[in-house]
Amino acid sequence: MEDRRTLSVDKAAGIKTEFVYESGDTLKDDTVKIATSQDVTKIVEANKRARNEIDRHHKHGEWSKVASIPLTVLYDLKRRGIADDPAAFKRWLNDPDNRAFRTRDARI
Repeated sequence: MEDRRTLSVDKAAGIKTEFVYESGDTLKDDTVKIATSQDVTKIVEANKRARNEIDRHHKHGEWSKVASIPLTVLYDLKRRGIADDPAAFKRWLNDPDNRAFRTRDARI
């Protein structure tokens, strides 16, 4: 059986943090965790609009915005060591699976 209790809600960022208790067959098998989730719909839609509005004939400079990444995704990338490794972060940003977080289609 699973029991979830909301610990906090950040409405501005769309982040919800919950305490999750899962009972196992024995007390020894019970688990407790803190789960964080985020509604990324607004960020993904804003990124899509930005990609569509970009002037593809204009070369972007060094300080051009190329992505907008939700906090929960960024924290996961930091936990996995990707955000702190420039080469790995570049590969992650260029991966087509992560296109929703990009504000430009150009490769980094």
